[in-house]
Amino acid sequence: MDFLRPTRWEDALAAKAEHPAALPIAGGTDVMVELNFDQRRPEHLLDLGRVAELTEWETDGERGAGCVRLGAAVPYTRIMERLRAELPGLALAAHTVGSPQIRNRGTVGGNLGAASPAGDCHPALLAAGAEVEAASVRGTRLIPVEEFYTGVKRNALAPDELIRAVRVRTADGPQQFSKVGTRNAMVIAVCAFGLALHPESRTVRTGIGSAAPTPVRARAAEDFLNAALADGGFWESGRALPPPVAAQFAELCSGACNPIDDVRGSAAYRRHAVGVMARRTLAWTWDEFRGPGRSAKGGAPCA
Repeated sequence: MDFLRPTRWEDALAAKAEHPAALPIAGGTDVMVELNFDQRRPEHLLDLGRVAELTEWETDGERGAGCVRLGAAVPYTRIMERLRAELPGLALAAHTVGSPQIRNRGTVGGNLGAASPAGDCHPALLAAGAEVEAASVRGTRLIPVEEFYTGVKRNALAPDELIRAVRVRTADGPQQFSKVGTRNAMVIAVCAFGLALHPESRTVRTGIGSAAPTPVRARAAEDFLNAALADGGFWESGRALPPPVAAQFAELCSGACNPIDDVRGSAAYRRHAVGVMARRTLAWTWDEFRGPGRSAKGGAPCA
């Protein structure tokens, strides 16, 4: 096995172009497990740990009116400590990742590259409306995160592409993340759910993890809730949501799942748990939205 260790982003892209099958490694929290269990044995490992710009982020504009461009190798701990206000859903998800040691090494870029349906960052990125910045020697393109997942542990990257960054609109409303596991810490999700309110566009977005072959949005649930909030004037009035609205939203979220039975949980349990998490996170986010400090700012989407 050859070990490629570029120090510049341009050199990393050149190495990936020359060796398309090279396996990228940054934090190594997923890759090293596969190597240690002999589940993978690539001819080339592409170490991105010395490419400094991958560990950086930048914020364009004020909260609710801009975008965070998050380097692919920014560790979860840094998101929790420095980007909680801009990316609250992702920060909450980061708290559930492994142990402190894993959070110090693990990255959103690595989670995306692995494309496991149980990856903790996926529901939060789906709910926030993120875009994946993929780059190669041929150029750069933006992939909407819901189009990035193509199958179980498969993604939309071309063989010569690497994840450069993730672009996420800074939060203009409450966001929540919920996860069910077989224990309270250091556990792979039985299922997970992310929810984000976007008051500027008067929309709601969801993200579901570990309950289908890929992370998915509950689009029918989003459409139902968007219509209910608009028709009832809830965005303007801030009134409490009627229980039937929350119940129907939860049922539609359960219906968006396509889970399997495995050692962590049954398909029926996953559907039920997603519905419970959907109802709870809706209550949490709507209560926060109704409270003081609601933003009336406008903003443009990430470009």
